[in-house]
Amino acid sequence: MWIAINRTKNQESGMVLVVCLILLLMLSLIGIASITTSTTDMQVAGNEMHNTGAFYAAEAGLEEASAAVIVSYEDTGAPPSPLPTGRRTLNAFQYIYGVVDLGPAVNTTLQYGSYKGLYGAVKSFTVNSTGADNNYESGVALKMGIQDALIPLFQFAAFYENDLELSPGRAMTLGGRVHSNGNIYIQSETDLYINSFMTSSGNIIHGSKPGSGLGVTTGNVFVMDNAGTYQNMKNADGTFLDASSTDWVNGSLSRWGGNVEDANHGITELYMPVVTDGPATDMIDRGAGNPDSYENKSGLKFVDGQALYRQVDGTWLDVTANLISSGAITFTTFRDSREQADIYALDLDMNILSSSGYYPPNGIIYSSQPNAGLQPALRLKNGQELPRALTVATDNPLYTIGDYNTINKKSASLIADAVTVLSNNWDDTRSSQGLGSRPATATQVNACYVTGNTETGDPGHDYNGGLENLPRFLEEWTGVTFTWRGSMAALWNSRQAISPWSYGSFYRAPDRDWAYDPALADLSNLPPGTPVVNIVMKTSWTQSTVVDFSPFHAQPSGPIN
Repeated sequence: MWIAINRTKNQESGMVLVVCLILLLMLSLIGIASITTSTTDMQVAGNEMHNTGAFYAAEAGLEEASAAVIVSYEDTGAPPSPLPTGRRTLNAFQYIYGVVDLGPAVNTTLQYGSYKGLYGAVKSFTVNSTGADNNYESGVALKMGIQDALIPLFQFAAFYENDLELSPGRAMTLGGRVHSNGNIYIQSETDLYINSFMTSSGNIIHGSKPGSGLGVTTGNVFVMDNAGTYQNMKNADGTFLDASSTDWVNGSLSRWGGNVEDANHGITELYMPVVTDGPATDMIDRGAGNPDSYENKSGLKFVDGQALYRQVDGTWLDVTANLISSGAITFTTFRDSREQADIYALDLDMNILSSSGYYPPNGIIYSSQPNAGLQPALRLKNGQELPRALTVATDNPLYTIGDYNTINKKSASLIADAVTVLSNNWDDTRSSQGLGSRPATATQVNACYVTGNTETGDPGHDYNGGLENLPRFLEEWTGVTFTWRGSMAALWNSRQAISPWSYGSFYRAPDRDWAYDPALADLSNLPPGTPVVNIVMKTSWTQSTVVDFSPFHAQPSGPIN
C-alpha cells in the first residue's frame, strides 16, 4: 500500500513539472513575441519619423524657392535671375531644390481662384524639392506649380491701393470687379448693387470707416453671386454679414459662392509693379531721373512753358507757337469751389489737336504746369471724338468739360493728381457763383481713371467722399445722370487738390450710371501705357517617394548650411 501511494505522488510531481515547463515555454514565446513586436514598432516609428522629417525638409525647399520667385516679382516685376537652386542641411535632414522655367508668358484667362476671369500675361514655373534623412533611408520629392500673372490694371471696375470706402446716398449700380489692397468699408442709404467680384486683402466691413463721421446706414447692399443673382449683405434680422460676423467665411461662401472674399478667405495684396522703385506717384511726376514717368513715355508734352512733340528720331520739336496759334491750347482761369481757389488751366482742345498734325503717334500726352500764384491744372475740352487711343497724364489736377470719348469710342485713360468732371452745361463765368447757378446737364465720359483722393480721418478731413466721388463734381447734379464707362483706380493721396470733401456746398450728386467697360478685357483695347498689377499663384502640388538618392551624392549645386 505504501508503494502504491508513493508511485502516485511521483506521477503527480512529474505532471507538475511538465505543466511548469509548458507555462515557461508559453511565457518565453510571449516574451519573444513582445520583444519582436516592440522592435517592429520601433522600426515603424523610426521609418515614420524619417519619412516625416524628409517631407518637412522637402517642403522647406519648396517654400524657399517659391518665396524667392514671389519676392523677385514684388521687387522687380520679373523672375529672379538666375532661377533659385540650392542644397541645405537641417539637423538630421537635407534638401535639394530648383526652379524650372516653363517658357515665355502666354496671354490667357485665369481659370482658378478669386481672380479667375482676369486676362493677362501668365508665366509658369515648376518648383522641385527633394528631402532626405542624412542616412538616405527615407526620401520625399515634392513638386509645385507657380504662375505669375501680369494683369492690366484696367480689368477692374475699381481698384484701390489703400482702403476703399463706398457710401452712396442715391441708388447706385457699379458694374464690374472691385478690389482693395486695404479694407473695404461699404454701405448705402438706399440700394447699392455690385455685379461682380468684391475682394479685399484686408477686411470687408459693412459701415463707415472710423473717423469718417458718417455713422452706419441700413440701406441694401447687393453683390452678385457666382450664379448671377444679387444677394444682400443684409440678413433677415436686419444685421449685416461682414468680416465681423462669427460665421463670416462659411456664411459668405454660402451666400456669394466665392464672389465676396477678403483676407479671412486668403486674399492677398495685389502687388503693383507700375513703378521700378518708389511710390506710384512716380507715374505722374516729372521724368528727370524717373524712368517710370509718363513724361518719358509721351509723344506730346506740355512742360516748362513749352509744347514739345516727339519726332520719329526721338528728338523733341517745340510746337508751342503752332498749337497756340491754332487754338489747340489756351490758358483759362475759373473757380473750383471745392478747393476754394482760382484755377489756372491749360485748356487743351482735343478736336483742334486732332487735326493739328501733333496728335501723339504713340497716344500718350503728358503735362506738368508750374504754380505761378494760382493752382495749375490741365483741362480737356471738345473731346467727344478721339482720333486714336489716348492716355493723358499729369501731376496737376485734371478737368474734363462735357462728353468725352463718346463718338466712335476709343481706348482712353486719364491719370492725374485728381480728376473733376464738368458737365456739358459748365460755364466758366458762373464758376464763382452759388451752386444754384451751376446746374449740370447729362454728361458721359468713357475713360479709365487713375487718380488720387484725400484721406478719411486726417486732420480737417472726415469722409473723403468715397468711390462714388472719386471723380469729383462742382455742379448741381440732382436728378441728372452722369454716365461713365471704363475702369477707375485710386493709387495715391492727392498732393495738389487736397481740400476736404463735403456735400451740398460745392456740388450735389448725380444719378450714377457707372460700369466697367467690357471692351477693356481685350488686351488690344487697352489705353496706351496701361499699368499692370502682379499676381503670383501656387497652382499645383504633388508628392512622391524617393528611390534614387544619387543627386545627394553629387557635388552640391548651392549653399550648404
